[in-house]
Amino acid sequence: MNIPFEGQTALVMLNRPQMIGWTPLDQWSWAFVEVALEGTQRGVLEILFGCGLMVLAARAMRPDGPVAVADLYWRRNLWLLGFGLLDIFVFLWTGDILHVYALAALFLFPFRLLGPRVLLALGSLFALGMAVSGVPLYVERVELVAAAPLIEKKVAAHQPLTRDEQAKQKDWQKLLERRATGGEDARKIREMEKKGHAGSWLAYAGMNIGFYIEFMLPELALTVAEAFCMMLVGIALWKWRVVQGGRSTRFYAILLLCCYVPGLIARAVGAHEALSPVPIAHSYWITQEPARMLVSIGHVALVNLLVRSGAGQAVLAPFKAAGRTAFSLYFLQQFIAIYILFAPWGAGLWGKLSWSGLYAVALAVLLFEVVLANLWLRMFAMGPMEWAWRSLAYVRWQPFRRTREPRLDASLAAA
Repeated sequence: MNIPFEGQTALVMLNRPQMIGWTPLDQWSWAFVEVALEGTQRGVLEILFGCGLMVLAARAMRPDGPVAVADLYWRRNLWLLGFGLLDIFVFLWTGDILHVYALAALFLFPFRLLGPRVLLALGSLFALGMAVSGVPLYVERVELVAAAPLIEKKVAAHQPLTRDEQAKQKDWQKLLERRATGGEDARKIREMEKKGHAGSWLAYAGMNIGFYIEFMLPELALTVAEAFCMMLVGIALWKWRVVQGGRSTRFYAILLLCCYVPGLIARAVGAHEALSPVPIAHSYWITQEPARMLVSIGHVALVNLLVRSGAGQAVLAPFKAAGRTAFSLYFLQQFIAIYILFAPWGAGLWGKLSWSGLYAVALAVLLFEVVLANLWLRMFAMGPMEWAWRSLAYVRWQPFRRTREPRLDASLAAA
């Protein structure tokens, strides 16, 4: 999810995806990721964050008591916030998600006592809000698309335009310009990227940090709200024993179909709309967040179905080690991409790969990390970043080398 936007101009996020390469392999790889994966990795992790709270909260029944559990929970997430800021300002990843999860999780603890139906209802509010807010945008665009050719005919016939038609003509021209060039945001990004890839570390860091401040920070409240609501859904699914495999095979099959069918169809329609060469009304303004939520839950159902068969367990087995070292692998991926593959002093791949090339690099990095994780856990109890996070959260050194079978702390393993 991250590597394509670390290895290409940020204009791919603001303009047509065709601009960086559009061979059949590019088209299929982009479409698959856009429909089946984009945003859902956040969705699944947000669900697991909610589940992690419930695992941790169960310790409130132990002798150390609920105050100690609450202290650990907030200390843990404050340190996660610190790691997220490290990722932004040292590792230079503008798309860091750790600080978003940390901020959302700080508000989550009191909601653990609510019933699953209430949690699901509250967790759906963000998706509902995004859908409702998309309706007027959709209606306005439909009206503008319908009016544009009529206005052009009047202009060609030298007929006077009303004030409303003049406003719509100006709006239409702005849309055409933005579709062609990316607009003012694109100009800023081009200037930042030109300076950032000039060669020096300071210029490169300034580009990445500047991009975060200019484009990501203004959206922080919205992304925190998204994460928080999905975490509430995760708590609800945990209480219904959905995430941890406590339901029947039939239940997971039905859940998968009920989530995948509408979710994937909505996302496929949205992906098709994104390829339009002219401005149109986009249904994903309304369906994007509900569809992301559905497909994320569908992924949870799929994994639960897979682990019920020997073949599925065999396929997923290598990823257990990656899951136990995911925090470390996240930072390692940023270092490989931002400091080696795409840095001005690195392999020089930035801006040179199409979608299929970017995803090939991403798959190679993922394969390397999965192999590394399995080798690492033969000698060590956990990844280095996991060790640092746990040691800071518990305010005591945690066992690092695998001298004996480690006692896995459920509260952190779940997250």
